[in-house]
Amino acid sequence: MAGRYGRPRSVLKMRTVAGQVFLLQVAIVVLLVAAAMAALVLQSRSDSEREARNRSVAVAQTFAHSPGIVAALSSPHPTAILQPLAERARKRSDVDFIVVLSTDGIRYTHPLPDRIGKKFVGNLQPALHGGIVTEKIVGTIGPLVQAVVPVTDTHGKIVGLVSAGITIAHVSGVVQNQFPLLFGAAAALLLVTAGGTALVSRRLRRQTHGLGPAEMTRMYEHHDAVLHAVREGVLIVGGDGRLLLANDEARRLLGLPADVEGAPVTELGLDPLTARLLVSGRIANDEVYLVGERLLAVNQRSTDQAGGPPGSVATLRDTTELRALSGRADVARGRLKLLYDAGTEIGTTLDVVRTCEELAEFAAARFADFATVDVVEDVLRGEEPTGAGPQMRRTAFKGLRDDTALYPLGQLIRFVPSTRLGTGIGAGEAVLEADLAAFGGWQEQDPERARKLVADYGIHSMIAVPLRARGVILGVAMFWRSEKPEAFEDEDLSLAEELVARAAVSIDNARRYSREHTMAVALQRSLLPRGLPEQNAIDAAYRYRPAQAGLGGLGGVGGDWFDIIPLPGARVALVVGDVVGHGLHAAATMGRLRTAVHNFSALDLPPDELLWHIDELVARIDQDEAVDGSEARVTGATCLYAIYDPVSGHCTMARAGHLQPLLLRPDGSAEFADVPGGPPLGLGGLPFETLEIRLPEGSGLVLYTDGLVEDRRRDIDDGLALLRRTLADHAARTPEETCEAALQALLPESPSDDVALLVGRTRVLDSGRVADWEVSPEPAEVSRVRAAVADKLAEWGLAEEAFTTELILSELVTNAIRYASGPIRVRLIRDRSLICEVSDHSNTSPHLKQAAITDEGGRGLFLVAQFAERWGTRYTADGKVIWTEQPLQTDGLPDPTGGR
Repeated sequence: MAGRYGRPRSVLKMRTVAGQVFLLQVAIVVLLVAAAMAALVLQSRSDSEREARNRSVAVAQTFAHSPGIVAALSSPHPTAILQPLAERARKRSDVDFIVVLSTDGIRYTHPLPDRIGKKFVGNLQPALHGGIVTEKIVGTIGPLVQAVVPVTDTHGKIVGLVSAGITIAHVSGVVQNQFPLLFGAAAALLLVTAGGTALVSRRLRRQTHGLGPAEMTRMYEHHDAVLHAVREGVLIVGGDGRLLLANDEARRLLGLPADVEGAPVTELGLDPLTARLLVSGRIANDEVYLVGERLLAVNQRSTDQAGGPPGSVATLRDTTELRALSGRADVARGRLKLLYDAGTEIGTTLDVVRTCEELAEFAAARFADFATVDVVEDVLRGEEPTGAGPQMRRTAFKGLRDDTALYPLGQLIRFVPSTRLGTGIGAGEAVLEADLAAFGGWQEQDPERARKLVADYGIHSMIAVPLRARGVILGVAMFWRSEKPEAFEDEDLSLAEELVARAAVSIDNARRYSREHTMAVALQRSLLPRGLPEQNAIDAAYRYRPAQAGLGGLGGVGGDWFDIIPLPGARVALVVGDVVGHGLHAAATMGRLRTAVHNFSALDLPPDELLWHIDELVARIDQDEAVDGSEARVTGATCLYAIYDPVSGHCTMARAGHLQPLLLRPDGSAEFADVPGGPPLGLGGLPFETLEIRLPEGSGLVLYTDGLVEDRRRDIDDGLALLRRTLADHAARTPEETCEAALQALLPESPSDDVALLVGRTRVLDSGRVADWEVSPEPAEVSRVRAAVADKLAEWGLAEEAFTTELILSELVTNAIRYASGPIRVRLIRDRSLICEVSDHSNTSPHLKQAAITDEGGRGLFLVAQFAERWGTRYTADGKVIWTEQPLQTDGLPDPTGGR
């Protein structure tokens, strides 16, 4: 064929097909044998080098660890000892040299004696650091591999080096001896393969030339039948632009007549683009052309390849129906993508309003021009919906513009039941208004507003879908189009229903969470203090901020609490605690611990003892819950307990796993109090220690939980430093201002943990409001104390309290003289109440009892209990204090702190 079209033939092309197959097979065999031999040679070299490395390392290590090497290196003449040993080892191990070196690289041994004492050539540094060095070098005896290993003494110190080397030729000699055999085998393989190829080629040549006219005719008929039977058009165009062949399918697709062969392509009546492609002969891959009403996919290849005739062959495939199906698939895929995106963008928070806003934002951006969501008010309050009520509140709105005639946000909407929209909402069915301008009854909801929507704002189509979950109507979502010219269709209605159904589930989940969260918050707030108790020891302020709900399970109700507890003697206790975790269990546990702290503080225990009792209580709670099989353990709760005495200005603090309190000095400096750390509550086993300091009047004491200083984006140490910087140098701030400054500086917009903050500024009781006397243990002292107390009460303007106070003190002092030991002191404090204290060095506490008629005593403490509002015992380091409190009429009395 090539000769027919005037092209020169190459020698290879002039051969028969059988001859070409023979030459190709022989060439492939030769290449494979050559490649195999090259790979064998390369592998031989690699194995030789690896064997040389392994042998040199093994010999060097063996000689370095052989007995006597370390001693020989330490001897005055190492060469005399080591040279014979090295030569004997070299000959037995079949290596080229074994050289023993000093740590400076000087040879002690060598196969050539004139090399002894000279510097070793090679890298020694890794071996001097305890490693093994192997390197390939070219020496005087040829390419070789040498290894250097350290020699260590019993203490691990490197005292010398051993190097062993072997030439690669020495190792590779065995493999090279096998090369003649390998080359011989390869040659034999080549001959056998060439003979087999020759036989196959001869048979192929004989079979090809054996075809007769009948067989060739039958082959052509089969070819022609297949060509015209396929469901794909075939066109063959010659190099001169004439159509050489067109099968039946091509004639049908292009509308060609039966005798079209031989006509120029440009005269076939095809559209210009298709005709230009067929004439050009360029390569085309699935290019789509519109021919009449059909979309044809065209593939074209040149026939002028491998000596073929000039021209091109094109195949045509009708893709009209396939393109329609593909278009519908693209639409379905797009809608599935929209629903998938809605699932990720709607319902990201457990908040009803925010979920409605997400639905409106998503729909306005991806589905409609405007979107509104109206919700039943019961749902907004977190209550169980009772059905679609007559009124709903507009909760979310999003659109291309804000100034529309649609109902504004927050408006209460009553859907008219007689309209199609009202009926559909009541029945839970979606409503499609494809043409709002037709005013098919929807305008009866609000006729004037409806006219504005259509005439002024161009809104032409609407879909309303009830928000339905668990068979109950929660609200309605409405979608409007104005800028998009396409009206909503039935397929859009189905998509809107699916979109709203998914959003309704998220809204219902948010409603249920809101209800449970509201209940939990109500429980938590009922367990926290509602206000500050009346006391004069400190000027206090507090803040409590719950974590934001829905933050990955971290938000919501927590276990942080605080307290200010008035104590006898005008003292006050400041408490801050934190139960690890969130939820109802944390809140309930917090309430139990807060109640326990109140109960133990009533016993007037020091901070360390109180925390010890709380720790035991938590351990018992954990044991009880473990018996019940509950996994909700309390372990991890922390607490800080401080007692401040305004009479002396002393403050005693102890903590159980809690953060250090911050002290604000009157000069503006701020520092963290060094309260000894104790384990969190419930761990047990370790005692709690106290810190006792004196606080000048006007000092600030800041107690807080870790939620204030620790955040996901901020380390706790950075938070503590920021707290100290924020509150320092502002001595004039009130406790309220201090709380606000701390929250503004440290609290994030969406806190993930509860925050409890308690700030107190110390006061000191005026010295004129405290009187004390030392009493000798003699009965005559009782009358002197009574007289002194009467005078002091008269000085304070409390003469009417003299009789009761004298009676109480005489009983307490008498009991102390009779039963106690050591010095006895009496202290009178005028605070919000009149406080009487009698202290002694006895640890025996009196107890109230009912005396019989015949008893001569036993009624004194009973009388004290009757006349005093409260009384009790407080133990100190060197004894105890019996105290009583009597109520005072505070109207018109001066400030007990002296106006400070």
